[in-house]
Amino acid sequence: MMPHIVWPPDLDDQPVVNGNPVHVTGRRIAHLDMDAFFASVELLHYPELRGQPVVVGGRNVHQPVRQSDGTHRFARLRDYVGRGVVTTSTYEARALGVFSAMGLMKSAQLAPEAILLPANFDAYRDYSRKFKAAVASVAPCIEDRGIDEIYIDLTDIPEDSLPLAQRIKRAVHEATGLTCSIGITPNKLLAKICSDLDKPNGITILGSDEVPTRIWPLAARKINGIGPKANERLARMGIATIGELAATPVEHLIRHFGRTMGTWLHQVAHGEDDRPISTRREPKSISRESTFQRDLHPRQDRDELSEAFTGICLRVADDLARKGYVARTIGVKLRYADFQAVTRDITLPTPTADGREIRKAAGECLKRVPLQQRIRLLGVRASTLLPASAIVAQAATRQAELPL
Repeated sequence: MMPHIVWPPDLDDQPVVNGNPVHVTGRRIAHLDMDAFFASVELLHYPELRGQPVVVGGRNVHQPVRQSDGTHRFARLRDYVGRGVVTTSTYEARALGVFSAMGLMKSAQLAPEAILLPANFDAYRDYSRKFKAAVASVAPCIEDRGIDEIYIDLTDIPEDSLPLAQRIKRAVHEATGLTCSIGITPNKLLAKICSDLDKPNGITILGSDEVPTRIWPLAARKINGIGPKANERLARMGIATIGELAATPVEHLIRHFGRTMGTWLHQVAHGEDDRPISTRREPKSISRESTFQRDLHPRQDRDELSEAFTGICLRVADDLARKGYVARTIGVKLRYADFQAVTRDITLPTPTADGREIRKAAGECLKRVPLQQRIRLLGVRASTLLPASAIVAQAATRQAELPL
């Protein structure tokens, strides 16, 4: 006879099997997201800007100028001319409608008096290392998800979630002077959603039994993985919230999205996610690209394009060497003045991280691209990556096998 399991329990109860309480173990996963990370790092350097709308995304010409009285003169968003985009913005700028990836010219219409600062990625990487080291001193099982966010497995730490989250936040603040927001839930999907619910400087703790009351009322786009196109398709089906998605029969979702996507949508709407914490993240590709201040013509601006193209290839090579990889595939990406994009790639006989070889391979890709239109963006990507150490080991093995 199968035991009768009462689940989910009340908040103060344990699950019960055949009338007897039992201990059920489950995962406890946190997602930590730094609050307006790039902008917050800038405010450490320019504390006089706290409380003001600040936008990061300008060029070096927008560097603050130190004046004779010790104060700084800052560029204003209204003065920007070009095609750059917002890297990040403070919460005060977001209140005016300025968000990441928005064009700076469009942002200037919404917040002309906002302060404009150039991005300082060296500083951001430094603070990224500091906050991750601080978290690791408290909870070492970390999955790195980017410069400003991580997942943390808290399952085996014998401490209640709230004081543990507070301890992590204190460690981050002491190491960086910055704040973060944390979501603690049974899985990565829910933790990612919850870290965004109480920003900035928030803590959200959620159990699986709370999904219907706290997650289902949220917009479907809050689920990481539902992008603008999928959200539009759901809207056409009359689905706006996660709860409405959860109430949709899985067969209906499969009919509209295919078996893989439809099944996934059904699972995530019910808060299901069994992905493990991955403490080592292998990159799938390494790329660099440049958006030009004006559209460049392949013939009339050949020298300028050639110099930029070579520089991009060399930066990709530097990235590969710094991260310890070689690439088997090299590709190029062009975006024309009409915003149409084209990509081409080539597979090399031998993996490489050499700048000259990458430049040569990328040049071969360009020969297969139409070059009649003006170009606004040019990029180079290295993929099919292998650890450089593995290639060295293979070469040594082959050398050892050669007959004397």
